[in-house]
Amino acid sequence: MKQNRKWFALLLAGLLFAGVMAGCGGAGVGEPSADAPAGGREGEVNQQAHETGRDALGGRTMTFGIQNYSGGGLDPAREINCAWNVSRYGVGECLFKFDNFMNVVNALCDAYTVNDGHTEWVFHIRDGVRFSDGCELTAEAVKGSFDRLFEAGRGGSSAPQNYLEAGAEIIADNASGNVTIRTSRPYVDLTKNLAYPVMVILDTAHTTDYDHAAIGTGPYVATNFREEVGYTMVANESYWGGDVPYDSIELLYMGDASAKAMALQSGQLDLAENVTNMNDLRMLQADPNFTVTIAGGVRTGLAHMNMAEGRLLSNKTLRQAVLMALDDQTMCAVTVGGLYTAGCSVLPSGLDYGYESLTDPYAFDPDGAAALLDEAGIVDSNGDGVRELDGREIVLHYVTYQNRCLSDFAEAIQQQLAVIGIGVNLEIGDSARQWDSYQSGDFDLNGSNWTTVGTGDPTEYLAAWCSDSGSDYCGYRNEEYDALFHELNVTFDGNQRREIIRRMQQILIDDAAAVVHGYYNSSMISRNETIGGAAIHTADYYWITTEIYPAAQH
Repeated sequence: MKQNRKWFALLLAGLLFAGVMAGCGGAGVGEPSADAPAGGREGEVNQQAHETGRDALGGRTMTFGIQNYSGGGLDPAREINCAWNVSRYGVGECLFKFDNFMNVVNALCDAYTVNDGHTEWVFHIRDGVRFSDGCELTAEAVKGSFDRLFEAGRGGSSAPQNYLEAGAEIIADNASGNVTIRTSRPYVDLTKNLAYPVMVILDTAHTTDYDHAAIGTGPYVATNFREEVGYTMVANESYWGGDVPYDSIELLYMGDASAKAMALQSGQLDLAENVTNMNDLRMLQADPNFTVTIAGGVRTGLAHMNMAEGRLLSNKTLRQAVLMALDDQTMCAVTVGGLYTAGCSVLPSGLDYGYESLTDPYAFDPDGAAALLDEAGIVDSNGDGVRELDGREIVLHYVTYQNRCLSDFAEAIQQQLAVIGIGVNLEIGDSARQWDSYQSGDFDLNGSNWTTVGTGDPTEYLAAWCSDSGSDYCGYRNEEYDALFHELNVTFDGNQRREIIRRMQQILIDDAAAVVHGYYNSSMISRNETIGGAAIHTADYYWITTEIYPAAQH
């Protein structure tokens, strides 16, 4: 069955490739650029493991069980999860990317210069790169991709202005191969921002379906989209970075963690991400047919609080009581079986931003939480078990979805808050609904799992609490925090940046500005006979490129 699927995918890829050759000239299509190493890019893959995995693969076809984000959309301008999809699936690439050690490295840009004021950046676009439709990647194509992103992404959750100011002047010169970007304010390191998946480069001149057939420069082409089922990914015959390890990959959407484990055991899957049931993980760890990797990463599980005027959680005393009522240690160690590490800050304790010097005034103390509410007159006046605030019963609308144990946390929080007389109405839907609620403000608690250093440091992540950032999903207002956020944007010294970030974290802790569940430890399971365990690299998140290797920032 896999062999038939392989030949169908290859035939489809060949038809697509032949069709686009006529539109773009196609000279040299399929030939790697002269400076591209023959089996991948130096420092990014374990070539020996790659070859071993390929030999074991035989037909070079893989079936991968993954989470469905935003309906599988691929348009980076539409929604931030779609931007991540187009990168995770290996469809698109950025000018830069991060290696496994969080160093920014060249990708579609092979050289750049910056002026002393860090307001003019000149990026040389790598020669010999073609989109998957065979069309050449030019400076004009890069500019066109950015222009379309800012036009189509206006007001959406992708918020490209968080990575490059909307008024930036972008100049393309095909003759020199340079793209010049001029900004009104300095950027400490724009290359890191341009490595974020929102800034992916697509062929805007020829893409007609951004939702499910975006044309990029990555190693795979998205085909055969089936709603709620997945995609067939076929190798990009034009890929510039060397051999693509699989002729085809079936991406199957599977949200239920135990279903993924069962599919691995039955042979339906070769690889699965985010199996979050510890019993399943232990069973697979004990099975010599599978390689299970669990690693700490840079993600934080949290519930954003809606502190906008008129919302229940605009009351600071109520927010304080909520935090004091929650047993983070038990939830992380027992409820989700150790797949999270408990902590008090919005940034993981493993990052070098002064976690050890932070103080938590709202440690677990349900009796203290109840007393705090009583003293503030937030009581249950009618004896129905739910307290009232300003005449309104305190029933918090909690929006989340089933992934990375988020629904487990939500159910535990519902139970723990009930102990102190706070009701919770759970809405456990999909990631698209969860993102929509951010935009509409239709939530009191919004449970999610966020990467914290997507651009190499947490500036973009911390924008969620800055009142004038354009990404303040929480309705939070703190003048000192806002001032520090803007200072961070123009501070170049590393030690000074770390101190500013430490102070920003303490402000958020003191203001009880978020419910932090803990810091996520991801899982990946591979079938040894099909993938070759040594070929799977471990980090917080995975995407498919010239090897299966992590997008280290996410």
